[in-house]
Amino acid sequence: MNLSRYFRPLVIFIAASTLIGCEGPADRADQTMKKENQAKADSNLDRGDGQTNDGQTNDAPTNDGDAKVLRHAVFFDYKEGTSVEDLKKITTAFADLQNKIPAIIDFQWGENNSPENLDDGFEHCFLLTFQDESGRDEYLPHADHKAFGGILRPHLDGVFVIDYWGKTTNKKLDKRLKHAVFFKFKEDATADQIQEVEQVFAALPEKISSIKDFEWGLNNSPESHDAGFTHCFMVTFDSEEGRKEYLPHPDHKAFVEVLKPVLDKVRVLDFWANR
Repeated sequence: MNLSRYFRPLVIFIAASTLIGCEGPADRADQTMKKENQAKADSNLDRGDGQTNDGQTNDAPTNDGDAKVLRHAVFFDYKEGTSVEDLKKITTAFADLQNKIPAIIDFQWGENNSPENLDDGFEHCFLLTFQDESGRDEYLPHADHKAFGGILRPHLDGVFVIDYWGKTTNKKLDKRLKHAVFFKFKEDATADQIQEVEQVFAALPEKISSIKDFEWGLNNSPESHDAGFTHCFMVTFDSEEGRKEYLPHPDHKAFVEVLKPVLDKVRVLDFWANR
């Protein structure tokens, strides 16, 4: 559905179904495949000592060297019949959580505007930031978060949630166009192949000047709303022109060729980050 076209700003991140009772069709991924994909992703997870969980050196550029923060990315799809007033009420209530739950240190939101048609029907994007896991642990069971779930639940058709370690940034941009990219890899993709994807994607900011900020990480959400996606890459532009330069750029196309042989599914949502 496309009710989001009536109400411009909306972006996402939400609690687990056990906390808000809102499990939708998008949440019912094959849990076995999810565990297999996550296990392969975990084999590349930098433990903080320069090595991966399997003892191999991880040469992929990461957010290391920057102060880390925990991102909680949430995306919603609403039921048919959800009114513009309902959308406003939901968005206002979600945004107001930052004033009620101190663990939320940043809250950004927006409406999907990706031209790639890879959003799987999700239209509303929210990006919450916590200092660390303890902040998320405070947020998820918080009474005000549960109360927000009561407002959301009657209108929710699907929810998609990915958490990952991001970085703080000192870059000053008047506007931020977020390009959120999520990967689910094939069952037979090897750890080396996945690491190559990570490396080549993470090298793009040095090759494409329209990328103004970049971070990536592995999903670590304790919820069950990731649909089997294991990787999040958050690319930031300062204009739609920057995105237009990026998508057909030769280095981006070269990256896609590295990705294709191991990619099972991709999900992409773009939004102007409002605060």
